[in-house]
Amino acid sequence: MAVYTHLDAGAMADIVASFDIGQLVSAKGIAEGVSNSNWLIETTGANGKGARFILTMYEFRIDLDDLPYFLSLLDHLAAKGCPVPRTIHARDGRLYQVRDAKALALIEFLPGVSVADPTPAQAGAVGAALAQMHLAAADFPQTRPNGMDRAEWQRLLDACGHDGLSAIDPVLADLVEEALPRLAAQWPEGLPRSVIHADLFPDNVLMLGDRVTGLIDFYFACNDTTAYDVAVTHAAWCFDSAGKAFHADISAALLEGYESVRPLLPEERAALPVLAQGAAIRFTASRAYDWLNTPADALVTRKDPMAFARRLAFYADPANAGVFA
Repeated sequence: MAVYTHLDAGAMADIVASFDIGQLVSAKGIAEGVSNSNWLIETTGANGKGARFILTMYEFRIDLDDLPYFLSLLDHLAAKGCPVPRTIHARDGRLYQVRDAKALALIEFLPGVSVADPTPAQAGAVGAALAQMHLAAADFPQTRPNGMDRAEWQRLLDACGHDGLSAIDPVLADLVEEALPRLAAQWPEGLPRSVIHADLFPDNVLMLGDRVTGLIDFYFACNDTTAYDVAVTHAAWCFDSAGKAFHADISAALLEGYESVRPLLPEERAALPVLAQGAAIRFTASRAYDWLNTPADALVTRKDPMAFARRLAFYADPANAGVFA
C-alpha cells in the first residue's frame, strides 16, 4: 500500500492545472513504495496528444529541504542523456508545491518494468547505466551529505540493542558488533567521490528487455565515495532475495558493464570488499531498526534484516575475496 493520502477528483484536477500538461484524464494510485503516496496521472498533454506522469506526495522520511537536490539532480541527469525521469516544473517554475503541509512533485513517466531475476545482460546494462550516472553528475553543483553513513548505521544498531538484534536472529548481534569496529578501522579514505544513488535495487530500475529505461527513486542520493555506490548495487543485484545464494555471473556482468563506461581505479577495486561489507551492514541496520519499530498494524511490509546480514557474512569471508578480483 503506498497511497496514504486521498486526493479527490477536484483536488487532483487543481494540481494538474498548475502544470502545463493539459487536462486531467485519469489518476490511479500506485501500490508500491513505503514512504510516499504515488499516482499514475494521465492528461490530454500540452499538445493534445496525451501524456503520462507520476505524481508523488512526500509523506515520511523526506526532509523538504532536500527536495531541490533530488529534483534538480533528475533534471541535470536527464539533460545529460541518462535514463532518469525529468521533473515537471509548475507553470510558475517551482520544482514542487505544498498542499496540506505535504510536498507534491510531478515527474516524467518512463516505460519499463523492474526485474526480479536479472540476467547477466541486464546486470551489465545496469552497471553501465550506473557509471553513466556517476560521470554525468560530475558537474552537478549541489551537494548533500549521506544521511545513511557509518554514524547512522551505529545509531540505528545502538537503538536496536544487543537483545533486540538477538531477538531477530541469535547470530545477528554478534555479527554486527564484530563488523562495526573492524569496518571503521578498515574504511578506505581518499577515493574518488561523486553523486551516488545509494539505493539502486532492482525495483529502482526500469527495463525493457536488456535495456535500462529508467533509474528511479533518488531519495537517498547524496555525495559520497563512488565505489561505495558500486558496492551497494553489487549487494542489491548479485544475490537471491534471502541473501543465501550468490550469483557469480551477475556479479561479473555488473562489474564489466560498469567498467565499460567508467573503469575502476586499482585502489577502488581493492576497496570493494570492505565497501561491500559496509553496504550490507547499512541495509542490515535500517531493516533491523524497522523490524523492531514498525507497528504490527502498519501498512508497510517489514523487510528481513538477515537477508543483508548474510551478505555481510559472505563479503567478510576470506574465501570470497576473489569476487571483486
